[in-house]
Amino acid sequence: STIESSYMSALEGRYQREFGFPGKRGAAVIVDEVRVRASLCSGANECFGARPATVPHPDGQKSYNEPYGSANVPCEKIDTIRTYLTGSHKWQTVPIYQASPNASPVDGPSLVLMDGTFLVVEEGCKVFFTNSGNVIIHSNTEVPKLTKELHPLPLSLFAHRFMSIAEQMGYTLQRTATSTNIKERLDFSCAVFDGAGGLVANAPHIPVHLGAMGATIRWQREHYGPDGWREGEVLLSNHPSAGGSHLPDITVMTPCFIDGKCAFYVASRGHHADVGGTTPGSMPPFSSSLDEEGAHIKSFKLVKDGTFQEEGITELLLAPGKRPPAGPNSPKPSGCRMLADVLADLRAQVAANHRGVELMKGLVASYGLDVVEAYMGHIQDAAEAATRLALKEVVKRATASGKDGRGAYQSVDVMDDGTTIDLSLSIDASDGSAVFDFRGTGPQVLGSTNCPRAVVASAVIYSLRCLIERDIPLNEGCLKPITILTKARSILEPSEDCAVVAGNVLTSQRVTDVILKALYAAACSQGCMNNLTMGNETLAYYETIGGGAGATPTADGASAVQVHMTNTRMTDAEVFEERYPVMLRDYSVRADSGGEGYHSGGNGINRSILFLTQMTLSLSSERRSVAPTGFMGGKDGKKGLNLLFRTEDSSASPANKRSLWTTEGFTAYNVSGKCTLSLNPGDIVTVATPGGGGY
Repeated sequence: STIESSYMSALEGRYQREFGFPGKRGAAVIVDEVRVRASLCSGANECFGARPATVPHPDGQKSYNEPYGSANVPCEKIDTIRTYLTGSHKWQTVPIYQASPNASPVDGPSLVLMDGTFLVVEEGCKVFFTNSGNVIIHSNTEVPKLTKELHPLPLSLFAHRFMSIAEQMGYTLQRTATSTNIKERLDFSCAVFDGAGGLVANAPHIPVHLGAMGATIRWQREHYGPDGWREGEVLLSNHPSAGGSHLPDITVMTPCFIDGKCAFYVASRGHHADVGGTTPGSMPPFSSSLDEEGAHIKSFKLVKDGTFQEEGITELLLAPGKRPPAGPNSPKPSGCRMLADVLADLRAQVAANHRGVELMKGLVASYGLDVVEAYMGHIQDAAEAATRLALKEVVKRATASGKDGRGAYQSVDVMDDGTTIDLSLSIDASDGSAVFDFRGTGPQVLGSTNCPRAVVASAVIYSLRCLIERDIPLNEGCLKPITILTKARSILEPSEDCAVVAGNVLTSQRVTDVILKALYAAACSQGCMNNLTMGNETLAYYETIGGGAGATPTADGASAVQVHMTNTRMTDAEVFEERYPVMLRDYSVRADSGGEGYHSGGNGINRSILFLTQMTLSLSSERRSVAPTGFMGGKDGKKGLNLLFRTEDSSASPANKRSLWTTEGFTAYNVSGKCTLSLNPGDIVTVATPGGGGY
């Protein structure tokens, strides 16, 4: 019908505007809800006063329109008042008027009384009154045109505009996504990059994503060359050797072309529900190769010629299911178990990027390409200057504490498997530059805690940003005075085929602890993200559990928070229990788990889950063998503990819910920091996360 086709046309147009590409042709459309809105207006002339008129400008040279009201009632002057005018820098007697609908315009300087308030009309301004009583002000003050020259006010303006664009991208991604990971836990990041792929600004999302995304864009630029990445094409990547973190984190990148030139990039990185591999959720704690962890994609054109490449990306996501087991005792990998959710979330990432491109184009339309590019550079330069100053302060702080005043500092921590994270930090106090030398770190491991080099850069840039007290966006400028040294085939620069799924979520936290101790900034935090993944062939769920933050020289560590490299939100208990066959028994602060000191470390978390159906669960955590160390004499935080409670007692089954408040009759098993469990209905898993070190 005509009505039906008009609705479909409107839907298709809205989809195109939202996502940047047309919807799938022939796809079924489900009408989930119908809303009817009626509005009445007595006429546009009465609502807004549409009587255009040209009014001479006070300087006699310019004019402006007055399309606001009838202006047939003189504005009543009721008094005068003596006031100081900042424009002319002098005291002056000004009239006071009573506002009313249809009143004639009032020139400034003056004071206009309104219902419950008053309006100061400055010099050079003119007030108009609409028929409905609204007030509109015209000003003859000319805003100076911004140039490429650096000025403090526009520097702050552009910094917040760029951050706002990244935030708007994030709102779009959250609103259009499907999975719990992105929609509820907010496990995603959005950012704006300059024409060379350098990070300019980000929203306050996930630190471990933000420092690495620029490396992903630069890898694509080098891979395709100057003309291989065309306008309208959207690229996808998740491979660690191409700037990725771990395989569930998929980065979607879109160039922003201005007058045929690629001027900027926008990108979003989201943790997806499942990308295949040996365990549901694609977070296998005992993987020994990248093939076991799921689909790995260095580069794929997700949108090409204005079309979302669903068939191509589907084939890549299902490819792990065609691989053989890694060994005779290894499970066979699966393809993506949550394909519909992943495809929906990828479309949401494209939509977020499309929003970012449109906003960047709007910014260029307002100020010009040369000004926008110039202030991208100014913002990075400001971050560089702030970083240099902060590093000089580190040397002063260390000297005041009786430590080495020459700018040479050593910091070492040990993973639960005995692998060392070794940092030699050298700071040049004369110019504020620094060398972060991790070459003393242990070798890559036959496990999943290998950490891509891009993630190491994320830890460095995050730690440096923590030292900067100015309100500037985290960006590439923080790394300009920094040299990062790692050793090939070490745990911080592993080979391309090494397993890395836990490096992003565990090792990155230990690297951050090592850096902050070397910078005399904080004691060790909980040192991991306490990753819990559960699922079967029909569902997958992933969460990170917070813990205690390390104390600082000026404050206690925060309790029960996501620390450092993670910034995700915990899924609401109601959403958790509604969407998955579980019951949340306990989610509370783990009392007395923070290290004592003049400033105490933060306390960890107790989280206990009762499972209502058969499921595979994986835990990947650290600080179960090596405690979070205190600093400057502060005590260590408590180590974490993962427990499985299991019983053969039928009265403790989930049917009567007795096990919700007691584990009486259950047998407790310490399942270690890393495990994969086959759970039965009635099993309980309790995770007690580490506290932070004291100071």
